[in-house]
Amino acid sequence: MAAMRVMVEPNKGKLQGTAARVPFDTIMEHVSAPDRVVYEADNIGGVSGWWCRPEAVRPGQAIVHIHGGWFNWGSAQAYRHLAGHIAASAGVAVFVPDYRLAPEHPFPAAIQDIRACYVGLTERGMSEIAIIGDSAGGNLAIELLVHLVTNSASGSEALVGGVLLSPVTDLALSGDSWSTRAVADPYFTRPQAAELVRSYLAGHNPEDPFVSPVYADLNGLPPIRVHVGDDEVLLDDSVRLVERAVVAGVDARLDVWQGMAHVHMGSIGRLAASTEALQLIGEFLIDRFTKDEINGKRNL
Repeated sequence: MAAMRVMVEPNKGKLQGTAARVPFDTIMEHVSAPDRVVYEADNIGGVSGWWCRPEAVRPGQAIVHIHGGWFNWGSAQAYRHLAGHIAASAGVAVFVPDYRLAPEHPFPAAIQDIRACYVGLTERGMSEIAIIGDSAGGNLAIELLVHLVTNSASGSEALVGGVLLSPVTDLALSGDSWSTRAVADPYFTRPQAAELVRSYLAGHNPEDPFVSPVYADLNGLPPIRVHVGDDEVLLDDSVRLVERAVVAGVDARLDVWQGMAHVHMGSIGRLAASTEALQLIGEFLIDRFTKDEINGKRNL
């Protein structure tokens, strides 16, 4: 971690606007490739993306991994290795959608794409689906879960659970950790995040539960697991979300990783904490898919 900080901190807060897309994707492309995972381009519900398929997957099961990038950056191709590790750990195929990005496509374009992708998976016969999201993708993941549960939307019965990695849950940026972790976080600054959020919201109220799930009604959500680093400005976004989820009766657990920065799972193969987090996520997903299989939820 010390060596990583030396490399990245000179650029802290400097990734901004559409010009940051290429360097951001380059960073994500450096995630180590998992063994025995094959990749396939596809279009689900009108949204292009990439499948990450481990060996011996079972029919009817899928994971949606919604990538991060502050709603302005990121691509399915750049995230395929990170998603591939999750696919291998759970033994379930992962689809990473290329949802539309701001500023060309501000709110609600990304949410619309994620919902369409989910419906597309159910139309292909997926009867057990888990939702995973990192950073801004964690925001979209929770929004999808809330939408499906509160509106009894088509396909909501297929949900088995969700995993969030350093999610952005409060676009008002009101969490205390924006101050308490301002120095410790090696990547982001509040002015940087505020501009990226402004680009995404295009004037929409940041405290609207439709864009900031920390303010949403979380009753009825399926089991969720949240992983966040102790050294990141988004720490309170995770803490507050899980506290509210628990109060709402959700099976929710928060793992705070000491000394770790934003989405530290991207350092699989270099950090022991990344390997341990991946193992916990894989165990949770295996448990969720197995329970629903036992309960006869899967189409046979």
